[in-house]
Amino acid sequence: MKRLLYSLLAAASLFCLTSCAAPPSASPGSSAAESFPAESAGSASKSSGSGASSSAPVQTNEERAKALTAQMTLEEKVGQLFFARVPDTDAAADVSAYHLGGYILFGRDTKDKTANELIQAINRYQEAARIPLLIGVDEEGGTVVRVSSNPNIRAEKFRSPQQLYAAGGMDAVVKDTHEKDILLKALGFNVNLAPVADVSTDPNDFIYDRSFGQDAQATAEYVRSVVKQMRADGMGCVLKHFPGYGNNVDTHTGIAVDKRPIEQFENSDFLPFKAGLEAGGDTVSVLVSHNIVDCLTSKADAGFPASLSPNVHISLRLMMQEVGGGGPIMTDDLAMDAVKSYAENDSVAVMAIKATNSLLIATDYRQQIPQVISAVEDGTLDENLVDFACAQVLQWKIALGLL
Repeated sequence: MKRLLYSLLAAASLFCLTSCAAPPSASPGSSAAESFPAESAGSASKSSGSGASSSAPVQTNEERAKALTAQMTLEEKVGQLFFARVPDTDAAADVSAYHLGGYILFGRDTKDKTANELIQAINRYQEAARIPLLIGVDEEGGTVVRVSSNPNIRAEKFRSPQQLYAAGGMDAVVKDTHEKDILLKALGFNVNLAPVADVSTDPNDFIYDRSFGQDAQATAEYVRSVVKQMRADGMGCVLKHFPGYGNNVDTHTGIAVDKRPIEQFENSDFLPFKAGLEAGGDTVSVLVSHNIVDCLTSKADAGFPASLSPNVHISLRLMMQEVGGGGPIMTDDLAMDAVKSYAENDSVAVMAIKATNSLLIATDYRQQIPQVISAVEDGTLDENLVDFACAQVLQWKIALGLL
């Protein structure tokens, strides 16, 4: 355990040295508004049409994202880190007011709407955005179906992975994934917060019904197949809930403490996440749970939920380096009961950024965004971390074809 912890801490130091450096300084008064239209058209690598050379080196997605970040104001950068829950009022206005990175739609946002009404609502959000939005939804199949639960949009709910596999094997799972992607993209979604990569074989587990319901090897093959299809369809996917939910209780309503040994994670829970990262490359994000995972924390962050633990994120980033894949790391909803008590002056978002999350799912973004900006301005939060996170979000948007 000590050997693992030392390697994680060493990797953290290397990561900050190589990845958290500040991007080039923006010119005074510059903003994303001046550069995003050109970047969206892919003009950075094209001739200007006035005799300019067309042999300029083509930027990588990472280089483009860093260059765009360097031109943004603090307010714009912080806003991009928030994958917000759609509010009851002023949703379109908030997109521009807070420079949001994206919206996640829940059942209340799709209930009783026709397909056209939902399309128009999403279009209004995108029209208000200077930088194209991530538009996400939890459409796992089975018990979590935010879109297909509406009979105006689909006659039947998408079935769970377990039901699909029992009926037609992996072919049925992949076919269903493709049908789901087609529907979601037609409605305006570009991210599905799926697949569930948790390993669970016990029907008594909280997460069982949402999981593949088989051992780690079978779950890894399931995740690999689903992610491969989502990538082919151009749909952003989110592996959840790192480092593996296990048999823990529901963190929507309280704290869950996972006391399993590191060997169980390495030999079981991590395998589906590795498979998904390998299959998805830079089109896949990873959502970190709010479970407290004792074996992955140190004295400095002992008792912290995984979503707020720097050491848990070191483990995940080591995995990403090992397999050569992965987009931004995101939190589960920061308004959930399992993290509320850890907030310092209600600035749980600041803690999440310090842990190197790049996307923050937040119901209370109207409170959290100003707190993050204030933390940067008063020196509580290093702006380099905001820059790194923003570049990660923009790089994901580039990989998904949004920029």
